[in-house]
Amino acid sequence: MIAIIDYGAGNVESVRHALERIGEGSILTHERETILQADGVILPGVGAFGEAMRQLRCRGLMDTLRKLRSAGTPFLGICIGLQLLFEKSEESKGVCGLKFLPGEVKRIEPQADVKVPHMGWNQPEILHPDPLLEGLGDSPWFYFVHSYYACAADPSQVVAKVHLGQNDMDVFVRDGSLWAVQFHPEKSGEAGLKLLKNFAAVCRKEAHSDVG
Repeated sequence: MIAIIDYGAGNVESVRHALERIGEGSILTHERETILQADGVILPGVGAFGEAMRQLRCRGLMDTLRKLRSAGTPFLGICIGLQLLFEKSEESKGVCGLKFLPGEVKRIEPQADVKVPHMGWNQPEILHPDPLLEGLGDSPWFYFVHSYYACAADPSQVVAKVHLGQNDMDVFVRDGSLWAVQFHPEKSGEAGLKLLKNFAAVCRKEAHSDVG
């Protein structure tokens, strides 16, 4: 079972429906024990960085997330769920992120050919293979809606980038059992569903290895 963390952010139901479409069981919850017992966890959502961090704190989820991280539970952040993993964001000055990954979140710089927010389909530049991209080919298309992007301090943690004018955006990051994407797999057609299916397969594999 995959736990989708419910912390008052938008778009979480879309992720649940996407998992239903591929036949994967999930539960939308903020209950600590349910989250900690899940085979894998997804932190989705849209919204502002500062408000999202406030909601995580208000719902008592900070320690739960840290325990997931230390336990190595497969984890997937989506959109704001990626940004929250970093240290800070230009969107909310003075607000600390979860600090699971080194780096910061920056505002997309508008230019003549770059509109903010960045909305639409892009083909990320894949820097190296990853289990979540298995079966997706060299140039899958994904759907984006965002005004801020991650700038990872550790290049080895960047799986894929999108170059938008002068904005060099890290849109897919990984550190061990922690993955995060800036795009919305739940809105990215077959490619997005395949990515979610690959994540579910990783969750099952890790759960079975723990039992063994």
